[in-house]
Amino acid sequence: MSNDKPEDDHPVLSEEDQARVDRFVRTGVNATEKKPFRPLLLIVLLIVVVTGFSLLSQLLARMAGVY
Repeated sequence: MSNDKPEDDHPVLSEEDQARVDRFVRTGVNATEKKPFRPLLLIVLLIVVVTGFSLLSQLLARMAGVY
């Protein structure tokens, strides 16, 4: 290697290309506004789903004559 500087190992974008990259990063999925994460809602939803499946399994067990 003739270049010993680590800066020379990485290609540098032209200003035009960098502007295109910056414009792309600001659009689409990257620019989507997201709602804040609400862990309490996630916990409540998890409790509701687990309780629902538990009740469903109890109902199926009673219908099948297990209990």
